[in-house]
Amino acid sequence: MLSKEGGVEIEAVAESNPDAIAKIWVDPVDGLTIEACKEWVSAASLPPQAEEGTVEILMKLYQAYTDGDADLVEINPLILTPEGKVHVLDAKVTLDGNSQFRHEDYAQYDQTQTRDEREAAAHAKGLQYVGLDGAVGVIANGAGLAMSTVDVINQVGGQPANFLDIGGGANADVMAGALEVINNDPNVKAIFINIFGGITRGEEVANGILEAMKRVEITSPIVIRLDGTNADEGRAILEPNLSDKLLMEPTMLDAARKAVELVG
Repeated sequence: MLSKEGGVEIEAVAESNPDAIAKIWVDPVDGLTIEACKEWVSAASLPPQAEEGTVEILMKLYQAYTDGDADLVEINPLILTPEGKVHVLDAKVTLDGNSQFRHEDYAQYDQTQTRDEREAAAHAKGLQYVGLDGAVGVIANGAGLAMSTVDVINQVGGQPANFLDIGGGANADVMAGALEVINNDPNVKAIFINIFGGITRGEEVANGILEAMKRVEITSPIVIRLDGTNADEGRAILEPNLSDKLLMEPTMLDAARKAVELVG
């Protein structure tokens, strides 16, 4: 994405003036070409005197994105000086941690990240965590499901305390780490564990949750929604252990409503 409306968040531009954003889709086989960059700059209606410098920077930006195995490479703002020079004033880069084995220098970049206490604890445990301002702690397996869980909590009138994706693993160690991080957040009044088993089997999830609860002294009630592979077996394991501190609901919507209700 490229826009001449710098100095603001691109999401705001996309909402208020979508035509101000020029988008291209780069074929990873062919890569980004100078010709494509020139057309891109023209589509974004950048000043003619900025074309050469912007094209040069865009080519370097794409190389940084691909060579660095990045999730995101963003420049904002890019400026044109009175002398006709194009300069980068600020940038944001997000690196794909899965490619760390190819980049020994990732560790030193990671140390420069600013994280709050919750995010630092989650990062140390290898968890994908983003702190939010609500009272419902979220644990889900998969980024898409975690985002949907955050959305549905908002939908039923609550506020999520975090985004936490435990990925494909829901064993006791992973679950205990996730519960510990969320349990240490003083704003959390209820915890919503939302699991849809694909490769992960329901009985493994259930046993992982119960074992994790033995390791971590939980102060907030937990609401579980368990579905997918071997979900019936998992629910059967959880059933004898249900209480006012451990509840189970059949659907994501029902579980979200119960968690929000428990927050009060």
